[in-house]
Amino acid sequence: MNRREFLLKSALMSAAATLPFHKLLAFGQNSPFATLRGNVGTFIGRGGTIGWLVNEEGIIVVDSQFPESAQNCISGLEEMKDVAFDMLVNTHHHGDHTAGNPAFEGKVTRIVAHKNVPDLQKAAAERNGQEAVDAQVYPDTIYETSWSEGIGDETVHLKHYGPAHTGGDSVVYFEKANVAHMGDLMFNRAHPFIDRASGASISNWITTLETVADELPRDAIYIFGHGNSDYGITGSRNELKVKRDFLTALIEYTQNGIEAGRTKEELADIETLDGFEEFKAPGWRLPLSANVQVAYDELTQD
Repeated sequence: MNRREFLLKSALMSAAATLPFHKLLAFGQNSPFATLRGNVGTFIGRGGTIGWLVNEEGIIVVDSQFPESAQNCISGLEEMKDVAFDMLVNTHHHGDHTAGNPAFEGKVTRIVAHKNVPDLQKAAAERNGQEAVDAQVYPDTIYETSWSEGIGDETVHLKHYGPAHTGGDSVVYFEKANVAHMGDLMFNRAHPFIDRASGASISNWITTLETVADELPRDAIYIFGHGNSDYGITGSRNELKVKRDFLTALIEYTQNGIEAGRTKEELADIETLDGFEEFKAPGWRLPLSANVQVAYDELTQD
């Protein structure tokens, strides 16, 4: 791992662990659990937002954060209902979404993810040393384009729309509840981490957000992997379009600069894009400059 990649990933992990959220939660103002619709809700701990389904037949969890917060999530879900855990879904491979997988080992019958996730997860761990490798628990049920299964009165769908935030992102849709977990396809009004080393594509990320917003019902509720504390970690299709517009503006800004003969370093000397000033979120440490550098590399194929 080169120094730039290390610093970016370190910033992501730190930001994911510390970014505050102040939305009123259904379980009480200080509870990390919130119910969104039907039997589906969120858990906020340390890392990317966890989604969950609890019904008469079992429990599904989406993403696992880190070991301690994963165990806190498990304990809270066990208090909700005395039913078995059915599955854990990993929306992608990043550590703030998968480091808690060991807490679910032996608790769930399977860990489901896109087919690229195990290899990406392993490669990321290897860059961080043997201790990181030894700590991994990998998905054991994988799919290529789409996957679905029923549990009780709910059907959960996973779909991969091609490379975007990484090369292995899944959108997880709970059909009856009409709730979709976007993983890190959605940093709600915050400068995103774009993992080019793991197959990210800004251009297809734009297409993915447009497609999801068009495919799912207009009143779907979306769970976001991360979010600006002033805007939260859930929302509507409107938030997907704001993220799409930001990524489009990022590409346009960078392309215009390239055509004007500006260097990557000159283009990266910027804190916000016009019209997207709120993306410099309180407590969020990922800068716009990192996004510009990745956009430059994508457009020039460096």
